Amino acid sequence: MPEFVYTARSTQGRDSSGVVNAGSRREAIAMLADKSLFPLRVEARGDSAARKIRFSLRRRVKSEVLADAFTQLSDLLANGVPLLEALSILTRQAIDPRLADVLKDVREQVADGTGLDTALAAHPTVFSRLAVSMVRAGLEGAFLEDALERIAAFLRKQEEMRMKVVGAMTYPAILAVVGTGVTIFLVTVIVPMFQDFFDRLERSGTGLPLITIILITVSHALIRYGVFIAAAVVAAVALARNRMATERGRALMDRWKLKIPLAGRIFHDAAVARLCRVLGTLLRNGVPLLTALRISSESTGNQLLQKAVLSSVDTISSGDSLSRPLAASGLIPPPVMAMISVAEEANTLDVVLVRIADRIDQRIERQLEILVRMVEPMMLLLIGGMVLFIIVGVLLPVFDLNASIG
Repeated sequence: MPEFVYTARSTQGRDSSGVVNAGSRREAIAMLADKSLFPLRVEARGDSAARKIRFSLRRRVKSEVLADAFTQLSDLLANGVPLLEALSILTRQAIDPRLADVLKDVREQVADGTGLDTALAAHPTVFSRLAVSMVRAGLEGAFLEDALERIAAFLRKQEEMRMKVVGAMTYPAILAVVGTGVTIFLVTVIVPMFQDFFDRLERSGTGLPLITIILITVSHALIRYGVFIAAAVVAAVALARNRMATERGRALMDRWKLKIPLAGRIFHDAAVARLCRVLGTLLRNGVPLLTALRISSESTGNQLLQKAVLSSVDTISSGDSLSRPLAASGLIPPPVMAMISVAEEANTLDVVLVRIADRIDQRIERQLEILVRMVEPMMLLLIGGMVLFIIVGVLLPVFDLNASIG
């Protein structure tokens, strides 16, 4: 009997993996359902490894491409096109090869009797838990077309914010790269040209200024050990990334990011905005509050806020309101907590949360603009300072020599 590798989620929200023996994939899914397990991925043992290798070699699907796919699927379903045919159309029209392969697999799973949400969940690197949960809620509440359209709108909003951040930081990044390159060129190429002059000054007993000695030392170090220094920097970055991949490292990094002057406020507001937008979108699509909190906590990008949200799940399940445990964490701004508290009483939490996210995003845009305006002159001053240091280090011995001769 064939073996099927599965990843499933229990009713308590915990994921588990294992192997089941079944005559077909549909039978394997039924066996998991009998055990009160929601299947996220069910594949034949031989297919699983091959699919992972094939998919791991390809890049991620862009959010904009995914948003267009969800919009097209929503339009096709709204116009009466059956789900299987709609998936076939999307597969043929997909521009991204990775998305075409994924949609083809999703269609095959749906044709075998798998639910659309389960088929999407089998590709976690393409479809987020948010998208899967909203599709599941749309299937259960008979508003799948609306759920798909809202997923597309959410993805476009997130991509728009990401592009604004990238666009705002592009110029400072170019300044940093160009300034570093110019400085290295001056230190490793131009400064050694004056080495004979410096040596003659030392032999004559005139001596060299401290700034020139420092400059020569740095130049010799970069020329002789530049490769080793670069390798050490790369190793340090790789070590830091591995450390940040651990739970303790991510928590330390998230705590440190919130303390950065100016940028820390932006990181904090961005995490709160993502939480509010995802939570509001899930609630608007009929996802239960506790489930929505667990999913939205993972979207914050900050472990401190994620732990605060997850701790509120236990409190809410015991009958408390949402605003009380979130306010106790101290991570949600008081004005936001006041709006959440009022929205809970008025039963308009889903609408208010999305409005809060929109307002915070607007504030982030203003903060980014101010930050970029401050970073640009700071980068110019830093680059100018490094170049000035090199020029002074080279020319100061000349001035000292002229003064001694005069």
